[in-house]
Amino acid sequence: MIIAERKPIAEIVEMTRDHEKILVLGCRGCVTVCSAGGEREVELLASLLRLGAKKEGRKIEVQEGSLVRQCDKEYVDSLDSWNGEYDAIVSMACGVGVNFIANLRSSTMVYPAVNTTFFGGSPEQGIWTEQCAGCGNCVLHLTGGLCPVARCAKSLMNGPCGGSQNGKCEIHSEVDCIWQMIHDRLEHLDRKEQMLEVAPIRDWRTAGHGGPRKTKRDDLTI
Repeated sequence: MIIAERKPIAEIVEMTRDHEKILVLGCRGCVTVCSAGGEREVELLASLLRLGAKKEGRKIEVQEGSLVRQCDKEYVDSLDSWNGEYDAIVSMACGVGVNFIANLRSSTMVYPAVNTTFFGGSPEQGIWTEQCAGCGNCVLHLTGGLCPVARCAKSLMNGPCGGSQNGKCEIHSEVDCIWQMIHDRLEHLDRKEQMLEVAPIRDWRTAGHGGPRKTKRDDLTI
């Protein structure tokens, strides 16, 4: 799941200052689950924008809406139902949604209302932890299902550094050393011998450093 958090209201007010008709657009996907951009957050942000404009003596119209997903053309097309009711879109989706709508609505300014942070999961209510870096070359079959790329502060591929102590990361002392966790899990599964396998030098091109990536499934294309 993509994790995000809303930008400071002052930043959103400033970026939309030149617009009089704004559509605050939520997404019912990941940002709804992490309470950053669902319908409830849309309602709150719209109210704050109206209040901010009123305090400054500006007149604005703020529409509220949400899409099933903002990263799928099938759903983005439903923006037509608000045709003529806005001159800017404030997207509460992740950065992918902002990009996707901007690609499809070339004559409309699209602004991000949230900061996209990481791919994560929720171990308990109201808490999300990074679990995956989307690096494009998954090694979880070698590490007991635990990701050293995302969950090691140094993204080490061949065991812990010399600084971890008592199972904790030397950089973030409150964070468990993922390589200690990998060791303990593989030992519990009677697969500790996998720790002796040396991982080759990692090819980071799959992590997107060489430019924007694209994938295609021929069985799904028309």
